[in-house]
Amino acid sequence: MKLHREGYLIIAIATVIIGVLELGNFYLLKLLGWTWLFVLISLVLLTFYYLVIQFFRVPNITPVFGENDILCPADGKVVVIEETEENEYFKDRRIQVSIFMSPLNVHANFNPISGLIKYVKYHKGLFLVAWHPKSSTDNERSTVVTEHKSGKEVLFRQIAGAVARRICYYVEPGQRVETGSEYGFIKFGSRIDLFLPLDTKINVKIGDVVKGRITKIGELSN
Repeated sequence: MKLHREGYLIIAIATVIIGVLELGNFYLLKLLGWTWLFVLISLVLLTFYYLVIQFFRVPNITPVFGENDILCPADGKVVVIEETEENEYFKDRRIQVSIFMSPLNVHANFNPISGLIKYVKYHKGLFLVAWHPKSSTDNERSTVVTEHKSGKEVLFRQIAGAVARRICYYVEPGQRVETGSEYGFIKFGSRIDLFLPLDTKINVKIGDVVKGRITKIGELSN
């Protein structure tokens, strides 16, 4: 387990703020004899601090995958599996698989396949709740397309939500990536959409709880 670099500054700021609040809590309540209230507030502050730290955790996982496997790019829950029109890059029909990330999930994002990055684009947008039907097209988001060595392409999109206010990604066109390697991070929430070829074998179903770099979303056909 390690802490993600995107969390260093936030954790440092939280440490200072909570430290000051706890010091004030001690002098205002503990020394005045309000021990029960002092303990209650201390527990609330420690819980909040724990939640901030755990949000930026990244488990040490060694991905295991086959040549055509599509690994899950994020921890979360599968909320959409459907055939739909992808209008930004492919402009044709694809299988969409969407994974919702709650604030308690790991929020690092990982490359679902190995290959060559063909397309990267960031879009400013709204901050609708992540399960809103229009969040995929109207919210702040980033789109990445990777070409597998078979020539097939997979699009995956980070989508901000009502709480998430910053999308981070670390790939660029022309870069070669490995399945399970980190490609981005979403601060405080949201979801990942994958758009897969229609002949992809899907190995998950709606409602499944999935793990980044562990769960096999599907397989590209030969």
